[in-house]
Amino acid sequence: MSEKIGIKLKKGFFSNYLYGKGVYEGEDIFLAKPITFMNRSGLILESLLKKTDTDLNDIIVICDNMDLYPGVLRLKKDGGDAGHNGLLSIVEQTGTGSFSRFYIGIGRPDDKTMVHDHVLGIPEEPEMTIFMKSINAAADFLLKIVTSSSEKVMNEVNRIKNIPNS
Repeated sequence: MSEKIGIKLKKGFFSNYLYGKGVYEGEDIFLAKPITFMNRSGLILESLLKKTDTDLNDIIVICDNMDLYPGVLRLKKDGGDAGHNGLLSIVEQTGTGSFSRFYIGIGRPDDKTMVHDHVLGIPEEPEMTIFMKSINAAADFLLKIVTSSSEKVMNEVNRIKNIPNS
C-alpha cells in the first residue's frame, strides 16, 4: 500500500513501529507497521494513536487468517481476537475490539504441528502469486475506503469468494 501512494515508512527515535503519512484524494492517510513480535502488536497503539491524533475505531488492522483459503479477503468491523495473537495483543492493550480488521486468508496446514512454520514461512508457488494478487487487491480496497463508505467497501470485499487468476 505504501508503494501505491508513495508513502515511505520510517522508524522514529525510540519507536517500536515504522510509520508514514501521505495524502490520498485530499485525505490524510497514516500507515504503520509494528516492528515488535506479532503477539506484542498492541504495544504500538498508544504512541501511534497519539502521534496521528486518531481514534482506535478509525484504524484498520491488516492481518492473516488461517480460517480463510489462501488469498481470500474479508473486512470486518469490531469483534474479538479470533484466536490471532496480534489481535489479542491489541484488544488487551486497548481494552476493546472496536477497530476494523482486514483479513488476508493464508489457509490452514493439513498437519496441525506445522501451523508455526505455515504462518511464519514463505509461501511457494502458486500460493505466492495468489498472495501477491490478494495484497494488491487489499490495498486497492483500503484506498476505496477513503472515497467511499467503509460499509460499502466491506460489502464489496466480503462478496468476493477468491481473487481471480487474471
